[in-house]
Amino acid sequence: MFPDLVASFFVVVIVVGVPILSWETARNEEVRSLPRPTLYLSAAVSEWLLALLAVFTVLVTGLGFSAAGFRRLPLPDFLSWSALIAASAIAALFLTLLLERHGLWPKESLLVHLLVPETARQKLWAVVVVAPTAALCEEFIYRGCLLAELAQWSQSEIFAWIVSSAAFGLTHVYQKWAGMLRAGALGALLAYPVVRFGSLYPSMAAHFLIDAVALVWLGPRFLKRAPTD
Repeated sequence: MFPDLVASFFVVVIVVGVPILSWETARNEEVRSLPRPTLYLSAAVSEWLLALLAVFTVLVTGLGFSAAGFRRLPLPDFLSWSALIAASAIAALFLTLLLERHGLWPKESLLVHLLVPETARQKLWAVVVVAPTAALCEEFIYRGCLLAELAQWSQSEIFAWIVSSAAFGLTHVYQKWAGMLRAGALGALLAYPVVRFGSLYPSMAAHFLIDAVALVWLGPRFLKRAPTD
C-alpha cells in the first residue's frame, strides 16, 4: 500500500504540481527582478529536490534504477544517438528562433529572456550549473522514473511516452503555449532512446548539449532584446 501511495504521490507532483508551480512562478512579478545567477541557482535547487523525490520513489516502490533508465549502452550507440538527438533538437530550436525573428513564430516570453545569459560569467553558470542539472535531473525525473512508473501502471509504453512528454511540456508553461509545444516535442524525442534501449544516457548527454548551445549561443544570438509586453 505505502509503495503505491508513494508512486501516486510522485506522479501527481510531477504531472500536476510542477506545472502549477511553474505557472505561479511565471505570474510572480518579483521573480523578474532577480539576478540571473539567483534564478539559475533557484531552478537548480528545485530540480535536485525533485530528483531526490524520484530517488525516494524508485527505492520505496522497488522499481529499481535499471528500470528507471540507468542501463549501460554500447559506446557507438550512445554517441550516435546522443549526437542525433542533440543535432535534431538544436536545428529545430534554431528554426523556431529564426521564424520568430521574421514574425512567423510566437515571441518568447519575458522569463525566457531573463534566463538567457548576457555575460561570460552568466554563460559559465549556464554550462556548469543549469545545463548539467537539467540533463541529469529532468531526464531522471521525466524519462526515467515517471516514464517507468506510468508504463508499469498502464502496461503501455506508448501511453507513458505521451503522458511523460506532455508533463514535460506543461512544466515549461512559463514559455507560453508555443514553448510548451516545443518542450513536449523535445521530451518525446528525448524519450525515444529510453523506450528503445532502456537507457537514459543518450538523453542526458543530448539534453546537456541542447541546453548548453541554447543558453550560450542561440539564446544570446537571437534574443538580445527583452519583450515589452
